[in-house]
Amino acid sequence: MQQRVKELSDEIKKATERIGLTMLLEEQKELRTMMQKPEFWSDSQKAQEISKREADLSRRIEPWQKLTQTVEELKELTLNSDPTIEDELITHCNKAREELDKLKKELRFQGPFDDHDVILSIYAGAGGTDAQDWAQMLLRMYLRYAESKKLNAEVVEQSAGEEAGVKSATIKISGGDFLYGKLTGEHGVHRLVRLSPFNSDNLRQTSFAKVEVMPSIDRPSEVEIDEKDLKIDVYRAGGHGGQSVNTTDSAVRLTHIPTGITVAIQNERSQLQNKETALSILRSRLAQLQLEQHAENLADLKGPNQSAEWGSQIRSYVLHPYKQVKDLRSGYETTEPDKVLGGNLDPLIDAWLEKL
Repeated sequence: MQQRVKELSDEIKKATERIGLTMLLEEQKELRTMMQKPEFWSDSQKAQEISKREADLSRRIEPWQKLTQTVEELKELTLNSDPTIEDELITHCNKAREELDKLKKELRFQGPFDDHDVILSIYAGAGGTDAQDWAQMLLRMYLRYAESKKLNAEVVEQSAGEEAGVKSATIKISGGDFLYGKLTGEHGVHRLVRLSPFNSDNLRQTSFAKVEVMPSIDRPSEVEIDEKDLKIDVYRAGGHGGQSVNTTDSAVRLTHIPTGITVAIQNERSQLQNKETALSILRSRLAQLQLEQHAENLADLKGPNQSAEWGSQIRSYVLHPYKQVKDLRSGYETTEPDKVLGGNLDPLIDAWLEKL
């Protein structure tokens, strides 16, 4: 037992050195000192950025601190040769091993934005009303995934379909560890095969929807956008069927001129709120594009290749004539699509991460 505990301790030491735990603790201490100052909230935006960074650090640091403490306590207990606690020691040692394996898996997230919250945009593709309904099914799947993980999920943009479903929707998921790193594998085209509920002949229908996964950029300093590179259009927000839902030109469309990326938001109550939300999503899309193109700065970006992305089918969901979900990259498949569409994405995510 002493040898098992020593091996655990040695592995923890190597892992904490790899993540730079000492440096993370120093940064956390500096941030907490700043948060204690009386003038901390004089700049509310900066204060919010610092508070969020401190919370993110705490989420990363605390599991390692708790595990280290647990193993140190196990070390002391193994020095006592009392056979009556042997079974208890084995149980605690096994739990510590499980926790260490879980934390070590997270060490694969070394990308510059892997520890960020995540933004997912869903777009209905080929398939008309069926595709728009499929886009809404995917939206519901990700919202249920977030709920099952006790994460925060916010719908920041949604464009209703003409008959059913959504043409597009964007959600932000926050409150967890390495959300962008874990969910980046959802990026691509998702294909659905089923009997169409919108076809009088109840024929088999294939529908497509595209999911874009982007890191949530809450600190503007991470992705700085020059105002002169923006074209800003304001217009009247429209309700379902094109009806006006208010009397002010509150909807905002931002176009990043160098790349041609466009973001339109009309969900918020004011033009200013819509502009801030649109800017946040634009930063996320630029950050994602920067990662894809391995660009050192925004000036090197060329704009996204939309047609190529539509060819990047990653997963197939079949509800008829048989039931199957198959990930075309990892090869993982299951005959329980209802569970997947109900938010049980962990097996798919884990299988994709194992392939990296």
